[in-house]
Amino acid sequence: MKFSKFMASGLGRLLRVIAGLVLFYLGFGIMNNIPGYIIGVIGIIPLVAGVFDFCIMAPLFGMPFMGKAIREHQLKQ
Repeated sequence: MKFSKFMASGLGRLLRVIAGLVLFYLGFGIMNNIPGYIIGVIGIIPLVAGVFDFCIMAPLFGMPFMGKAIREHQLKQ
């Protein structure tokens, strides 16, 4: 649960965006081959998740999918 709450926080969102950008740049900018393209595409997932405020892993921990709902759930407890 702490993982989901952290990922829904501002710092968690920022880290997801940075991680996504790093993977995207590593895959498409530096490696520039088939494995690099795969890494670059994988980097799009945390980038989009951070920008649009959702957490893919949260439902695995019994938390809501959207960051706003996770933060509201946190306030209720």
